Amino acid sequence: MTSPRTEPTASPHTGNPRTPDATAPDDAARPPRRGPADPVRILMHRHRALCERAVDALEIAARLEAHGVTDRTAARFRHRDVFSLAEELYARVPRAAAGTPVPQTEPAQRSLTVRAALHLLPGALCAATLAATAAARPVTPLVRPATATAGAVLVVLAVRLCVRTGPLRARQPDGGSPAAVLCTAWLTGYALFGDLLLPQLLSGGTDLTLAPPPQATATALALTCAVAPAAWCARWFAVRGRRGLAASRGLGELAARVRPLLLAATLLFLAAQSALLLGAGRLTGADAGAAVPAAAALGVLLFLSRLLAVHGFPVAAAVGPAVAAVLEALALALALIARLPGLGFADRPVAELSALAGPSAVPAVACAAAALGMLGHALRALAGACAHPPVPSLPAEAGRP
Repeated sequence: MTSPRTEPTASPHTGNPRTPDATAPDDAARPPRRGPADPVRILMHRHRALCERAVDALEIAARLEAHGVTDRTAARFRHRDVFSLAEELYARVPRAAAGTPVPQTEPAQRSLTVRAALHLLPGALCAATLAATAAARPVTPLVRPATATAGAVLVVLAVRLCVRTGPLRARQPDGGSPAAVLCTAWLTGYALFGDLLLPQLLSGGTDLTLAPPPQATATALALTCAVAPAAWCARWFAVRGRRGLAASRGLGELAARVRPLLLAATLLFLAAQSALLLGAGRLTGADAGAAVPAAAALGVLLFLSRLLAVHGFPVAAAVGPAVAAVLEALALALALIARLPGLGFADRPVAELSALAGPSAVPAVACAAAALGMLGHALRALAGACAHPPVPSLPAEAGRP
């Protein structure tokens, strides 16, 4: 008499005993779930060698497809396609040069005090230059412009050092193209001299001078001092962005974590920039109230541009300053075109805007429009996984062309 207990049966194909397959269809149909065991982490370990040697996410996607991974397979890992899955793998696996360990990054070896002093250097040099220029006023006429020129060169070198080290360093070594540097120089020069030049062109006058208006000293001091809060906000965003990537279970969740961080970092920098502008105006005794919106918009524009360059989007980082520079140059060009016979109406939009809110309204509108466009693009670009690589991968990426 047989026992009522069910015994293992033999498979007709293999002849080996096996248990009843009543639960097999359920197990086969159930997709991997992101619980305590992360499926992407399993895939990451399975293809770790590929991810460590990959140059970009596109190479990982191509190799995954060569191994038979399709969009349907990627959907089991909560990704819309193979490329988005490869993007997360590329971001989460540190890459190193073949046969060499990943070196410690330079910022990790610096103390916080040294970093803070470095990013405070441009503001300190600008303040020293303004003080030295004011003290040289009663001396020989050539001393004052020579002092201002030497101080400006030192400030530019200090800013260049700040954007090449620490939180403001671009991921690619050539993150600052000549066009981007030229547009930044134009925007800075217009912030200092534009309010003096535009009214002269609109009125048809020729009494131009190289002496900056009184509020230009406050603007220059505030913009150079803003390098320190820009570095702090950039580091704050980068650290929390990497934490969001580590804690996220998909690109949608990552975007939901990163976008509020980007808005918060931008608002924090805007508040710091506005406070510096108001404080610099009081310190220098200049009425910088009318120039505050324009200088604040310029500061936010340059901050977003650098943030995109830091996270691997150098082309997008150059577009915003280029658009603002073109708009400012167009305003000056319309004022000159209006001097031609029969074209006196060409400068009417610029003249009405300047009469309504002052000459500072032109750079304020140009920089604010470009900054809003860059913010919209950054909310999409910086919400991806490739924008937040692990810290050990940065030195290896810095050596890439």
